[in-house]
Amino acid sequence: MTIRLGTRGSKLALAQAEAVAGRLRENGCACELVTIRTRGDAVQDRPLSELGAVGVFAGEIERALLEGSIDLAVHSLKDLPGELAPGLRLSRFWKREDPRDALVLRPGVSPADLPEDAVIATGSARRAAQLLLLRPRLRVAGVRGNVDTRLHKLDTGEADGLILAAAGLRRLGLEGRVTRLFDPQREMVPACGQGALALESRASDASLAALLAGLADEETDRCVSAERAFLQAAGGGCHAPAGAYARLCEGKLELTAFLGGEAGGGVRRTVCGPAEQGEALARCLAQELRVSLAEGGRA
Repeated sequence: MTIRLGTRGSKLALAQAEAVAGRLRENGCACELVTIRTRGDAVQDRPLSELGAVGVFAGEIERALLEGSIDLAVHSLKDLPGELAPGLRLSRFWKREDPRDALVLRPGVSPADLPEDAVIATGSARRAAQLLLLRPRLRVAGVRGNVDTRLHKLDTGEADGLILAAAGLRRLGLEGRVTRLFDPQREMVPACGQGALALESRASDASLAALLAGLADEETDRCVSAERAFLQAAGGGCHAPAGAYARLCEGKLELTAFLGGEAGGGVRRTVCGPAEQGEALARCLAQELRVSLAEGGRA
């Protein structure tokens, strides 16, 4: 049997899908990559927040799964909304890459060289909100396109800096472009599941689910599951100004989360509890942040 892996067609998406295919081939499975153009890929002249729905990088791939034209979908987990389409399931999570956000400047430029009103480009409301909490006088510009396109816009002077996921840069062999990494608890809380790959299959495909579960990483699975629980409880889709970062510390799960407001600003908090209760801890934290945000709290 050949497993048909559905993926977006960008260089990063293909690199991620090929990494998954490599793991499966090591375990005796034949794999074929199937590229699928999503709405988020097709519409490049509008901000993601204006496309009118969550999951703009996943909807077409999920339909291909439900229709049976692919067997397994490979996504960047941060691109998935909190709720999956009915009839689909996520596997337990494999070991993830660096979850942090990265500041990228032009070669030879350091953060100290940036003027107070420098233009920093990002396509993420979450990153924009937290960046302005760190440096309120910065100017944030929207940006679309794949990693190479964004780096080209930076290098040709369309912005003074970019914020990108460290994981994507590493997977493309571009970690040398990272100027500095943001602290995921004190500076910029990552997107829920950032750095992890989502392997999505039909809920009825028990044999494939069992195969994928056997390759899971226990620590990543606990942490990412808690982050996803926060996203669901916060009511966020893949473009909401919300983030969460979990890590295991001496048998406990430490969870830092951020929730942004529609008019800017946001609230951030860190909690700690038993690792086996991570998802319940995340749901409680989401409710606390929603109340705090409604009362005018700040990070």
